[in-house]
Amino acid sequence: MFTPSREDVRRFFAQAYRKWRDQLPLEPIEAMAADVIALHPEYFPLLEDEAALVRDYTPEDGGLNPFLHLSLHLAIAEQLSIDQPPGIRAAWQERLAARGDLHEALHDVLEALGETLHEAQRDRLPPDNARYLERIRRTKR
Repeated sequence: MFTPSREDVRRFFAQAYRKWRDQLPLEPIEAMAADVIALHPEYFPLLEDEAALVRDYTPEDGGLNPFLHLSLHLAIAEQLSIDQPPGIRAAWQERLAARGDLHEALHDVLEALGETLHEAQRDRLPPDNARYLERIRRTKR
């Protein structure tokens, strides 16, 4: 099983960004990452800054860890591409229709994923896929 380090993940996003920015050929997973990065232009400077790649991002900083945020987006993109857990594509379509905005809908799914992973970690159980899908379907507006 591939278990990348924090630095590996950050360098992966920086490399995908540079290749995308420079219009170089991308591997399929890099293309998926580039699509996620394109939704976050506020992160472009970070992906070009060596110091940002090694910085610790803590809750006390008052912001999100941009690399965790991108990683969760990428996990969702992969889930949607293979409909895993089963039914996530349908739940996603419902969420997108309810929101009417791609990025806001993705952030709803990201929040649901974060809650589901937190709950699983807290309870020392596997993530509850049914609960995850239920969270995605929840209407916020």
